[in-house]
Amino acid sequence: MTALTRELVRIPSRGGIDPYGPVLDFVQRWLGERGLSARQLHGAGGDIVALVVEIAGGQPGPRYVLDACLDTAPFGDKAAWTHPPSSAVIEDGWLHGRGAADSKAAVAIFSHIGAHLRAAADQLHGSVVLLFDVDEHTGVFGGAKTYFRQAGPVNGVMIGYPGGDHIVVGGRGVLRARLHVHGVSSHSGARRQTPNAIAKAAALIQHLEAVALPGTVAGFPLSPKLTVTAVSGGEGYSVVPDLCTLNVDVRLTPAMDDRAGEALLRECVKAVDHGWPDTSPTHVEVTTRWPPYALPPTVPMVNELVESAALYGLAPVLKIAGPSNIGNYLAGIGVPATAGFGVDYEGLHATNERIRLASVPPVQAVYHRTLLRLLAPR
Repeated sequence: MTALTRELVRIPSRGGIDPYGPVLDFVQRWLGERGLSARQLHGAGGDIVALVVEIAGGQPGPRYVLDACLDTAPFGDKAAWTHPPSSAVIEDGWLHGRGAADSKAAVAIFSHIGAHLRAAADQLHGSVVLLFDVDEHTGVFGGAKTYFRQAGPVNGVMIGYPGGDHIVVGGRGVLRARLHVHGVSSHSGARRQTPNAIAKAAALIQHLEAVALPGTVAGFPLSPKLTVTAVSGGEGYSVVPDLCTLNVDVRLTPAMDDRAGEALLRECVKAVDHGWPDTSPTHVEVTTRWPPYALPPTVPMVNELVESAALYGLAPVLKIAGPSNIGNYLAGIGVPATAGFGVDYEGLHATNERIRLASVPPVQAVYHRTLLRLLAPR
């Protein structure tokens, strides 16, 4: 697993930057050499967005998916790294490199599990799918969406995000919107001052920052959150801008779902528009809706992960995540997902990303035993 992780880290696959072909080709070849025939999935533009292997058991039963992404975050300032981002250097028990934690170690672990399960497939009651996707770090999730649109029934998904001290069983949802704030264009040196779209947007930002949000509710320990994440508008020096666009990220919980979040944005917009009567109303463009979710503790996949972890000396806690992830997308289509139990790491999406190699074998053992238990005769 260490050798495979190193090979994967050495192939740059930054989301939206590097071509995905080299890393996908390498994994497909590695799987094929071990008798695992990977099917390519193509996105709307014809590019390969995922590799899929299904290991069918000898008897009918549930279907579980092991999902890990092959694309990564950007490098950032390469000069700031102790070791080059694609070096895969091992030092003091740590494997360094971009994507080692998120999520090439998981690809290596799941690939080896797949090879082991193939050798004993006739004993399984059900099937295991390996889904290795790209377009994850771009936020498009093209590979996963392409697969689940045509997958058919799936009993559960285990996503190999890193972190051995927790099992993510839920997460805040997200509502993302662009607020197109209008002013009136004119020459900046004119005698008569017209309403400035940037000034109006600033007033809206202040209003959004001050708005009251609900608190927590039973069974969901996190509160909603609203953040203005981007501002764009204006050009040059001599023109009063007539348009300024704000990107707003709203993290959702059961206390505030997407409808309530959108209603809140529209109320804020209406209040600010009222104070700028000589401008066109602000347009609210919703771009993303993912629901919050929390798996009940009775889900078999969760129970088996916890029991298997205990058997190998680990005690991960069940966690509701603050950031949204692909588990939210899956919740929206009715597929239960754990989105985080994996290797120990440092520097996720940051300088000097690395994983602790000693954490790899127990993580592999936990997932392997979990699948054997889930696909055992009932």
